[in-house]
Amino acid sequence: MPLSPGETAFITFRLHGTIPAAEGRRLKAELRAAQEAGTDHRRAQKQFFAQFDAVLDRAPIGPAYFDQEKMAEMLAGEIMMLEETGFVVHGFALLPNHLHLVLHLPASSPLSFAKAIDLLHLRTATHCRRLVRPKLPPEAEFWQAGWFEYAVHDEAELTRLLAYVRGNARQAGLPARFQEWPYVFNEE
Repeated sequence: MPLSPGETAFITFRLHGTIPAAEGRRLKAELRAAQEAGTDHRRAQKQFFAQFDAVLDRAPIGPAYFDQEKMAEMLAGEIMMLEETGFVVHGFALLPNHLHLVLHLPASSPLSFAKAIDLLHLRTATHCRRLVRPKLPPEAEFWQAGWFEYAVHDEAELTRLLAYVRGNARQAGLPARFQEWPYVFNEE
């Protein structure tokens, strides 16, 4: 279900090629099967996301561009620029191969979530491609097409999601430098 102004969302982008194709198909098939079996939609989404994020955290394949500070700094800046367009950035975490973002778009906004996130996807891909040009052929994708989105229902869920975002690097078993990583933001 598309998100609309007035909603808060938890969004995850990942770099292209960071989940093995067979594993991605398996995860999507499990999500469809759970939904067809009548599992609550939100519960099925949460289960899918937990498995999806575990694969990203293991980083079995693909690029890990955001462990480079110059790249992470550019992306963090672009995220914070969303506030200039009316979004409220509640929190985000940049991990080596993916990004978690918690955003609120006020009901009075003339923007749509989909358009704003699509523009963020395009803008950041363009900037990041310049930084990795020698490693990335011009025809290669930067971000995986699409993103995972989950509408936040209430304040308690928002608090849980922000705690998850804040602790994701530690949970993923990343080196100590990610525990001190400046590219985790949580509004206080």
